[in-house]
Amino acid sequence: MFSFRYFDYTKLKSQMANIITLFNLSLGIIAIVLVLKDHGHMSLMFIFFAALFDRFDGLVARHYNAESAFGKELDSLSDLVSFGVAPAMLIYQAALSDTLWIGLSAVIFYILAGAVRLARYNVEEFDGSFYGLPITVAGVFLTLGYFAVPYIAAPYFVIFMYILAWMMVSRIRIAKV
Repeated sequence: MFSFRYFDYTKLKSQMANIITLFNLSLGIIAIVLVLKDHGHMSLMFIFFAALFDRFDGLVARHYNAESAFGKELDSLSDLVSFGVAPAMLIYQAALSDTLWIGLSAVIFYILAGAVRLARYNVEEFDGSFYGLPITVAGVFLTLGYFAVPYIAAPYFVIFMYILAWMMVSRIRIAKV
């Protein structure tokens, strides 16, 4: 019979940050599915919730002294889905689907820049500042752009996505908040 007396809470504490990261990933996947079902207004809520979970996974890892290379990689993969693919798909579906190749190229470039940004972050030593715009911030900005879809033409979204992509791969130093 299972007894809570013998349950090892230290293992649960050490994996709590990874569990939160997986919630982030799950929310990003749900956001993508909602975009595919033409529920962009609901999708953006899930992207914002993913941003909250992304904020807390690092805090929990540091609190329980459970930072690991595995957790860092898992967080990057989750961020690519939740703040790379999901916001790009949201804006493509809402504003760029009629632009064909131009909109698609902006989406691909944005996602690829996010992947490069995350890969670079994973191999560099963190000195207290980010180099390039974090993908979480870029994804939230792009998602906020959804509110401007009725008022701004598609070419401006393409430019916006290229600017965010450039900022992610740039060497601009941004202090961690």
